[in-house]
Amino acid sequence: MKIYTRTGDNGETSLFAGGRVLKDHLRVEAYGTVDELNSLLGVVRSYPLPGMAEDWLEMVQNDLFVLGADLATPLDATPAWLVRMEASQVSMLEAAIDQMDAELEPLKSFILPGGTTPAAMIHVARTVCRRAERVCVSLRDQEGVNPQALVYLNRLSDFLFTLARWLNKQAKEPEKKWSVRK
Repeated sequence: MKIYTRTGDNGETSLFAGGRVLKDHLRVEAYGTVDELNSLLGVVRSYPLPGMAEDWLEMVQNDLFVLGADLATPLDATPAWLVRMEASQVSMLEAAIDQMDAELEPLKSFILPGGTTPAAMIHVARTVCRRAERVCVSLRDQEGVNPQALVYLNRLSDFLFTLARWLNKQAKEPEKKWSVRK
């Protein structure tokens, strides 16, 4: 299979289950932002990570491929081979959040994004995740989106925030609290 097809040379692309749209279509923006997030997590995984972080991020990256396929397929398309986001994927994120949260101090103020390089990059990934969520809300309002896709993105941003804090704790990197200058 060749990597280039020339079918997109005029600014159109094929959707996962058939049909074509312009490359600036909101659906393409949605799954493209998810792809950006997935790539960023791949960069984070190139660093040594403590404990379960590597396994958790691999799980998330696999879920993001499912999410991308889900978003690249209109809701009325129902090919037998299509996998869509499910509540069980959200439950796995929640279990990981709870596991990390049990080791963290309760939040009493906002914290500044940063810390170790992997943690800081996870904070960037969290903001990309939030952008993906905003794009998906717009797509939902125009064409419809699997509701579990939105739930997953919302919970994923919580997971990424918690993971950044947890990575910093594992590295004994103190959190920097937000302070208002007067």
